[in-house]
Amino acid sequence: MPDALYAHTRPDRPSDEWEPLARHLGEVAAMAGAFAATFGGEELARTLGLLHDLGKASERFQAYLRGEAPSTDHSTAGAQLAHARYGERIGKLLAFAIAGHHAGLPDGAGAEGSTLAARLKKAVAPYERWQELGLALPASLSPPAGFAFRPDRHGFQGAFLTRMLFSCLVDADWLCTERFVNGGVEREAWPDLASLKPKLDAWLARKQAEADDTPVNRQRRRIQEHVRANAGLAPGLFSLTVPTGGGKTLISLAFALDHAEKHGLARVIYVIPFTSIVEQTAAVFREVLGEDAVLEHHSAFDPDKLRHDPEHEEEPSGAERQRQAAENWDAPVVVTTAVQFFESLFAATRGRCRKLHNIANSVVILDEAQTLPLHLLLPCVAAIDELARNYRASIVLMTATQPALREGELPGGLAGVRELAPEGLDQEPAFRRVRIAHAGPLADDVLAERLAAERQALCIVNVRRHARELYEAIREQEGAFHLSTLMCAAHRSAVLATIRERLQVGAPVRLVATSLIEAGVDISFPLVLRAEAGLDQIAQAAGRCNREGELGEALGRVETFESPERRPPPEIAQRAAAGRAALRRMEDPLSSAAVALFFRELYRLKGEPAVALDPHGIMVSIDERTRSFDFPFATVAGQFRMIEDVMVPIIVPWDDEAHRLARALEYAPRIGGLLRRLQRYTVGVPRRVRAELIAAGAVVRAREPDFSDQLAVLANMDLYRPDIGLTWNDPSFMTASDLMF
Repeated sequence: MPDALYAHTRPDRPSDEWEPLARHLGEVAAMAGAFAATFGGEELARTLGLLHDLGKASERFQAYLRGEAPSTDHSTAGAQLAHARYGERIGKLLAFAIAGHHAGLPDGAGAEGSTLAARLKKAVAPYERWQELGLALPASLSPPAGFAFRPDRHGFQGAFLTRMLFSCLVDADWLCTERFVNGGVEREAWPDLASLKPKLDAWLARKQAEADDTPVNRQRRRIQEHVRANAGLAPGLFSLTVPTGGGKTLISLAFALDHAEKHGLARVIYVIPFTSIVEQTAAVFREVLGEDAVLEHHSAFDPDKLRHDPEHEEEPSGAERQRQAAENWDAPVVVTTAVQFFESLFAATRGRCRKLHNIANSVVILDEAQTLPLHLLLPCVAAIDELARNYRASIVLMTATQPALREGELPGGLAGVRELAPEGLDQEPAFRRVRIAHAGPLADDVLAERLAAERQALCIVNVRRHARELYEAIREQEGAFHLSTLMCAAHRSAVLATIRERLQVGAPVRLVATSLIEAGVDISFPLVLRAEAGLDQIAQAAGRCNREGELGEALGRVETFESPERRPPPEIAQRAAAGRAALRRMEDPLSSAAVALFFRELYRLKGEPAVALDPHGIMVSIDERTRSFDFPFATVAGQFRMIEDVMVPIIVPWDDEAHRLARALEYAPRIGGLLRRLQRYTVGVPRRVRAELIAAGAVVRAREPDFSDQLAVLANMDLYRPDIGLTWNDPSFMTASDLMF
């Protein structure tokens, strides 16, 4: 074995302390194989590890390490050997991962010269030297043992497996490189998942002992006992349908820990559509399980542009465990966004894909499952199905309003979904706390009069501009408040705390909010006025009314209305039409039957599912490559965007802590921890608006040489009002949606 061949150098160390190439290949192979063992891909991933840096055996690359030549391609040689040795199917899957282990997974074929096809034809240093490295390559390779193929999704499954193997390789490569750069120091270990269950049991017992013996609390205990009794069911697909206010978050955590213990699953991953609810849920879990057990992963900042690659730094990128765990999700409990989860499953870059192998062998809770974006519904459902089918993941679709995702309800729908909650909860009297009526058209002046006439009322509208203008009409009223994503999360939390205090003591509260208040915000009014929307959104709004049954035998009032002065956004208008169609056939708008009918009607209104629920043709573009395996990884990654109108962050120095953190950005050598704390002080705006604010001097760039305009700080605080947040006179900005996945 030639010791003169190296994988990495230490510029501050003599060459005898550099990392031998053969050792690096062996360590990456062992780690990648261990990662893939959870889904039967150990031999495939081990082979990837042995071949990924084969190009570093070339004299030109060794000269680069000695500082005698420029850098050179070291990924193609191993890809070519994998393809030549293992053929057009398995060989090509391995070649994708090896060729992309730095630059990202390429498209298989096409006009661009960066495709895998072009890489396989590229002239590189001979790869025969692999034999000099003593690599024990298998003579042949097969798909993972027990892999369950679907006749209609062979291409999708092949692409998914490639991305999972790529994840195993790049995470192992990153971790092994990081360990070498750190002088052999390992990352700090997280608590074992099994150690968390006693903490949850003790916390639940204490809270149940303190809780009043109300009908709602009795039902919560019954649901919890029923759901936990199902923890022994085999891993796979589940639904958890619990009315709003039924305590489903902690009930699902109890199920997840019980289920993981019984089946040896490694972690629990919560996927939540709203960033604000990620923060809230993570805070609850830290209180229950301890500060050192929970990773909260969401980002207003571009992770690919702000990340650090240890292979190209003299120093490791930092030892902070939360930042490290955000890279690969090796924490026992992960709370993240739907954007982070699903976009990673269809990503092509090294940084976004590292975490994927840790989704395997996990319990994944999809909170508010009805918010899965319709324009990506078919790819999302296919990914959910594949995780449960071949990667030993248990997926729980959790919501009060289950979407129609099952086989027979949706093309390629989910088969074998098992309900965890007791039957008939939608008819349980303890959860029938509101009466829903339609108020007809209500102009803004009439809405303002209604709010002024009520001591405590909540009005929910569909767009931020409407919320602001309606609030302006009532702002002189006692107890007038406004909530929208024009306010940073820390500001919204402070406003909500004030509102809860006033509600508790019976003080006047007239709140105008956007739909952000409908998901997981623990607040309760006797009257909720809701602009027309989908039946699922109306049900969520009803969850903010008489939430704990505090009105006694009286029911809370939920009134839907049309706004004659404002045409709803097209997506909301379509959902409202589907809701009206369902209600014409159903007496009870909150029943499970009505919700199921609503979703079926919504899909019908959208049109042909293959077009309406996958307009980019992602599933077709993958599956049509089934024969050639020339999967369009880079193209699909660009097409799969949960939020099509992407917002960019502006940091708002809203309080003293935000000022301190923003100032620290200018000189801190490592900013990962600062950025996580600053996320509570960001407001999302369209990219064009941020550019205009920068040009006007209202927003300034922090660390521009390092990060361009990624770190933008509001300098003119006159644009940020204490009652409504960021103000800007661009109408398109003011009408942007609040649905922040």
